[in-house]
Amino acid sequence: MESLYLLIPLSVVLVFVIGLLFWWSVRSGQFDDLEGPAYRMMMDDDRPPADTADSASPGDGDAATPPKTPR
Repeated sequence: MESLYLLIPLSVVLVFVIGLLFWWSVRSGQFDDLEGPAYRMMMDDDRPPADTADSASPGDGDAATPPKTPR
């Protein structure tokens, strides 16, 4: 019975803290767009930009692409 004197105020404080954290997350925009990040991940472009591929030196690159030779 004595533990209830500790547990009831502790649970009220815990509910209050959780409520404040939820209110802060709603006010800061955490739940504004739930589907956008998933679509942005799927539409990610893994190809390098065209200007960086041309500026690479002949020794740079992976083994699948042969180095460019000057003519």
